Amino acid sequence: MAQAIPRIGVIGGSGLYEIPGAKVMDRVTVDTPWGLPSDEITLTEISDQVVAFLPRHGRGHGILPTEVNSRANLCALKSLGVEQVVSFSAVGSLKEELAPLDFVVPTQIIDRTRSRPSTYFGEGIVGHVAFADPFCGRLSATFVEAIRQRQLPGGQTDETIVCMEGPLFSTRAESELYRSYGAGLINMSVLPEAKLAREAELCYALIAMVTDYDCWREGEDDVDIQSVLSNLSKNAEHARELLQDLITRLGGDERACGCGSACQFAIITAEDRRPPATVEKLRAVLPKYF
Repeated sequence: MAQAIPRIGVIGGSGLYEIPGAKVMDRVTVDTPWGLPSDEITLTEISDQVVAFLPRHGRGHGILPTEVNSRANLCALKSLGVEQVVSFSAVGSLKEELAPLDFVVPTQIIDRTRSRPSTYFGEGIVGHVAFADPFCGRLSATFVEAIRQRQLPGGQTDETIVCMEGPLFSTRAESELYRSYGAGLINMSVLPEAKLAREAELCYALIAMVTDYDCWREGEDDVDIQSVLSNLSKNAEHARELLQDLITRLGGDERACGCGSACQFAIITAEDRRPPATVEKLRAVLPKYF
């Protein structure tokens, strides 16, 4: 019997959700104090688990990376009962050994965004949440194990991902600069998702699907959206199989990590100085504290 509440949420492209044997139970619209999420959330039964699927850029891909309402997306998932978020994203490679079609599980992030709301706090309430390790280590380890056991291309970990603003791809100078950082991957989607997931006390980790070599590699065609979409399509079948495996693994997994108490000591504004309107907003995403 499937669980009534979706404990697992998936953020990614709509093509990932077409899993053989999956049963769509409902499609729900969830309003939040930060507005509407990118699209309806599809509740699907897979391997006796109810999973909440959310297309990051909306069905039909009509939302720019900068325009994604990540605060609403994460709040909506949590309000449905989600505790663990599996995120899929197309990425560029900054290293020779991270080849197109590889699946990579990064462990660190460098933030190069500049125009995105990236916190639930503010408006009279201050919170400082630890983010030294931006991904849930338990989730990431599960991802790596599943990728390797399925013998999918890649399986690398301990890589750093750069999140750039977009929507244009990098200049050659930028690409070489990020390589000088020692970073291995680049995309436009992991932030502020990862930051907001931590503030919402959700377990969150990323499965990066390499589509191109950015523009640093001599003799390689410059990255363009046609090549990205072509390689993403090739990876889609593997990604669906991997996701089905992950849902089975995570369904009975206990949250033996610190993600569920990330805000326990983070909120420093005195209770008697907290604006009631802001308290009401934060109650939607952090009911334990507000």
